[in-house]
Amino acid sequence: MAKENPKNGGWANGFQIFATKASYVVGTKWAFAAAIALIVAWAIAGPYFHYSDTWQLVVNTATTVVTFLIVFLIQNTQNREAKATQLKLDEIIRSINPAHNEMIDIEKLSDKELERLSTQYEQIRKECEARNSERKAPSKT
Repeated sequence: MAKENPKNGGWANGFQIFATKASYVVGTKWAFAAAIALIVAWAIAGPYFHYSDTWQLVVNTATTVVTFLIVFLIQNTQNREAKATQLKLDEIIRSINPAHNEMIDIEKLSDKELERLSTQYEQIRKECEARNSERKAPSKT
């Protein structure tokens, strides 16, 4: 399957590239160190600004805006990664002959259907454990 060049896809792909890179950058130790440095600088500036309401408002507003924007970037990246992971798992399921192909796209099922599947697989697990314990039990001959 040929990969599409993300630079040729317009605004949506441009945002994808930006969100992925931004999520990576804000997740580095250097971004964390920069955030700590900014907070320390803000705290040190407190006496100069006489700990005024404006001094407090600056950090409150900045952190709120940054947090608001970063949440969307991280969510976008996580959604893409989760979708890619699901597609990879779907391909593995599809490619394994004895696998249950009905498991493909189960993340789109209702909660009730997922609970039914969970109960079904829990029962399968219990049956396997029972068979394994029977095999391991010493024979009484």
